[in-house]
Amino acid sequence: MTRVEQLRDLETAKQVASLLEAENARLHQRLEALVAENARLKGEDAQARLQLELEGLKEQLALLQKRLFGASSEKRGEKPAKPPRTKPQRGHGPTAQPELKVQEVLLPLDEADRVCGLCGSGLHAWEGQTEDCEQVTVVERSFVLRRVRRQKYRCHQGCVPVTAPAPPRLIPGGRYSLEFAVHVALMKYGFHLPLARQQRLYLREGLVVEAQTLWDQLDALAAHLQKSYEALLAEVFTSPLLHADETHWLLLDKGPGTKWYAWTVASPDTVFHRILPSRSGATARAVLGDYAGIVLVDGYAAYQTATKSGADGPAPATLAFCWAHVRRKFFEAKQFAPACEEVLELMGEVYAIEADLPGWYALSEEMRPAALAQRLAVRQRHSAPVVERIREWALAQRAAPGSAFRKALEYMLKLWDGLTVFLSNPVVPIDNNHVERQMRDMVMGRKNHYGSKSKRGTEVAALFYSLIETARLRGEDPGHYLQRAALAAIENPGTVTLPNSQD
Repeated sequence: MTRVEQLRDLETAKQVASLLEAENARLHQRLEALVAENARLKGEDAQARLQLELEGLKEQLALLQKRLFGASSEKRGEKPAKPPRTKPQRGHGPTAQPELKVQEVLLPLDEADRVCGLCGSGLHAWEGQTEDCEQVTVVERSFVLRRVRRQKYRCHQGCVPVTAPAPPRLIPGGRYSLEFAVHVALMKYGFHLPLARQQRLYLREGLVVEAQTLWDQLDALAAHLQKSYEALLAEVFTSPLLHADETHWLLLDKGPGTKWYAWTVASPDTVFHRILPSRSGATARAVLGDYAGIVLVDGYAAYQTATKSGADGPAPATLAFCWAHVRRKFFEAKQFAPACEEVLELMGEVYAIEADLPGWYALSEEMRPAALAQRLAVRQRHSAPVVERIREWALAQRAAPGSAFRKALEYMLKLWDGLTVFLSNPVVPIDNNHVERQMRDMVMGRKNHYGSKSKRGTEVAALFYSLIETARLRGEDPGHYLQRAALAAIENPGTVTLPNSQD
């Protein structure tokens, strides 16, 4: 059966839409009959039950339309007015560019113009006097065919000649340099430029290269970086706190593609992605392994399945849940239930308290205990009472079954124990936004190159996204890091080099 998103002909699409509309009307009538019959058998008011069902469908339709066509921001109300300026604004001025190379250009007068307009005598240069300005310009990138000539040496006694050592090669006998492969990797996984698009761009700049050749460089570079990528997982698991999330990823080897999933675990300064064919609880268990710290997640049930206690003993990990996801549920329900405004205000108070707390991870070992103690004390004194008011408010609410308001209430209360972990553990943030930010590059890449063409493609993508994002988190330029790590592995196979590390 042809899927709607695969249709390209307008007339065919119109016919399909007409058929779907007719089928929707038929199903609507059938729903009315089934709801009435079900209510009659249960002794309920058929009209009231049907009204509940229709209200639920209207809510679902409104939410779907908002997600498709509405603004994505979850900000509420009007922005507060800015306070009046006490001093007049003097302008921002040009942005400093300390990283740019400076090119001095001296512009002389043409020979014919070197005549004084008043007396007619000749003009001569006033040494050291110029009128200056700055321009930011662009010098087009150029590819260079580097011919490496290795000098040979011989001794006067007729011994075996000696040749200067060859430079490290990404691929034995290969024509493309390590620097070139790193550039291609950054363009694809750091700036979301598919290989076919890179091929066209490079042709414009004078380099004739096939997309398959570009892929070969990525594959070889990833092989050298494999051990460093694997070491990231052990690095992540040393943290007392993990963020975890997942998103879909297409494997494009057959037809329109097969839906796989990109799983991500992140500590405050390390990110590890892997792309797997399943989104099950067993997969979540494999992703988390035997990690025994706190895992901050959304409400997806696979994580709860993965961390259940079993016959082999208690679950090693403790789940904490994300307040941003809870807030999102009530924000969506607000258009149908104005009572949500109250709980959104209370959540805003919790977030305002968090905004004033000191960070802890970037501090030195000597300063961390004081910051963590302060975080715990403020949360116990100020956040805990507000969180308790949220729970009391939720228990006092009444909502129609199946409504967005009811689903938001049930979602929050079901996850309550995990939502309150942050009150007793100062290292735990109140939301999972950190890992969502680290997945943003994968989502942007997915929109540009749609997914991966092979299983090996998923492995290479996960590797480069992990290493690039970890380098950014740790303050190291990703290009410099990839080149440094790959060079170390080429010279000594199996060498592990982590971002911002001298290992």
